[in-house]
Amino acid sequence: MTGEGSLGASLIPVFTRYLHDSPGEVAWRFARRVFWDMAVVLAVITAMGAIFSRQVVGIYTLFGGHHAAWDLAVYLNRIIFPAILFVGLAAVATAMLHSFRVFGLPAATPIFFNAALIACSFGVVYRPILRWAPPAYRSPAVALAVGILIGGVVQFAVQVPALVRRGMSFRPEVSLSDPGVQKVARLMGPAFFGMSVYQVNMFVDTVFAFSWRMPSGSPTSLYLADRVMQLVLGSYAIAVSTAIFPAMAHQIAAHNWDEMKRTFGFSMRIVSFITIPAAVGLILLRKPIIQVLFEHGQFSGESTQLTAHALLFYSLGLPAFAAIKMITPMYYSTQDTMTPARVGLCALGLNVALNAIFLLFFFRALSNGSPALASSLVAYFNFGALLLLFRKRYGPLGAKGMIISLVKISVCAALMAAVSYAGLRAVHLLADRQLLAEAGLLTAVVLVSAAVYFALARLLRCEELSEFFLLLRRDEAAEAVAQSAAP
Repeated sequence: MTGEGSLGASLIPVFTRYLHDSPGEVAWRFARRVFWDMAVVLAVITAMGAIFSRQVVGIYTLFGGHHAAWDLAVYLNRIIFPAILFVGLAAVATAMLHSFRVFGLPAATPIFFNAALIACSFGVVYRPILRWAPPAYRSPAVALAVGILIGGVVQFAVQVPALVRRGMSFRPEVSLSDPGVQKVARLMGPAFFGMSVYQVNMFVDTVFAFSWRMPSGSPTSLYLADRVMQLVLGSYAIAVSTAIFPAMAHQIAAHNWDEMKRTFGFSMRIVSFITIPAAVGLILLRKPIIQVLFEHGQFSGESTQLTAHALLFYSLGLPAFAAIKMITPMYYSTQDTMTPARVGLCALGLNVALNAIFLLFFFRALSNGSPALASSLVAYFNFGALLLLFRKRYGPLGAKGMIISLVKISVCAALMAAVSYAGLRAVHLLADRQLLAEAGLLTAVVLVSAAVYFALARLLRCEELSEFFLLLRRDEAAEAVAQSAAP
C-alpha cells in the first residue's frame, strides 16, 4: 500500500507545479520537507507494526483457519515491517524523478529488490544469516524476510544519486506547517486508499482464504496466482500508467482537457491490446504455466491444481485491473483523490459481501477461486463507476474509437485462443516430461500464439500494433504517449 503509488498521486501534481512556478531552491525545500515528514510518519508505522506484530498476524485468522507456525510468522513480520520505511521513501524518490519525466531508473528498482530476495534464497547466503536467528526460528524463510528488508533499502538507495544530480539535498528538514506539505497530505489521505484498493481487496481475499472451509494451501495459491497475473500487470499496464500520469499532470496544468482525454483514450487502447490476449492466454495455459514455474520440490500436483484454479478467476479480471491503472491517474492529475477513494470504499464493501456470499453458498463450485472471482468482479465495478463519473463531469472520452478497437482486439484474441488450444492439445504439454522440455514447449506455444495475434492485428489494421512496438522503447514511453495522444 505504501509503495503502490499514493505518494506519487499526491506529490507529482504539487511538485510539478512547484517546478513550473518556483524552480530552484524553493521547489527543493518543499521536496526535502515532504521527504523527511514522510520518513517520520513511516518510521512510526514501522515501529508500531513491529511492536504489535502478533496482533497484525492475528488479523489473518479472523474467520478461523490454522495457527501453524504462528510464532514464526510473528518473527518474520517483525523483520519485514521495517521495509515499509524504505519502500515508502523509494516511492517519494520515484515520484520526484517522474516529475522530471525520468522513468528508466525508477522502473528498474524492482530488479534490485528481486535480486536481493533471490540472493537470500541461496544457501551460501542464507546459512550465515540464520546464525543470528534464535534456534527456534532458523528457517530459510527468515533469510527471505531479511532479503525483503535489504531489497527495500537498495530500492531506495539506487535512486538517491539521480535525485542529488538534479538538485535534491537530504539535509533533515521536518515541517508539517508548510503549505505544500499540507496540500500533499490532504491529497494523500484519499489517494492512499484509492491507489491501494487492489492491495486492500487482496488482503480481504487472504483473510477469507484462511477460512476453515477452504482447502489447505489456499492463501498460498491465491498469492502465487496473483504474482503470475501481476507479471503482465506490472510489466506493461503499470509502466504505461507511470508514463501517462506526469503527461496528464502537465496537460491539466496547461488546461488542455481535450489532449488529456486523448492521452487516456490512447492508454486504454494500448493496454487493452496486450491485457485482453494475455488474459485469454493465462486462462488457457494456466495449468502448464503454474506447473513449469512452481511444481518443484514440495510443490505438488495438488498445489498446481489449486493455484491454476485461482489464476483462472484472477485472469478474468486482468483487463479491468489494468483499466483501473489507466483511469485513476486521470483523476489524480486533476488533484481529485477523493472520488477514487469513495468508489474504492464501495468496491471494498462489495468485495467483502461477494466473498461472504461465495464462501457460504457457492463454495462447492468455486472453492479457493471464490476470493479471486470476487476481486475480478469488483475490479469491473470499480472501473465502470470511475469511467461513468468522469464522463459525467468532463464530457465524452472517445468511447466510439475505444469500442471499435476493443472489437478488433477481441476478434484477434479469440482466434489466438483457438490456436493456443490447438497447440496445447498437439504437444500434450501436461504430459510427464523434464522441466526444460516442458518450459521449451510452453514457450513455443506462447510465441506461436503471440505471432498469430500480431499477424491478425496487422491484418485487421489495428492501430495499436505500431503504437505497441513504439512503446517497447522504454526511454521514449512518455514521448510516445504525448505524440500518439496529440491531434
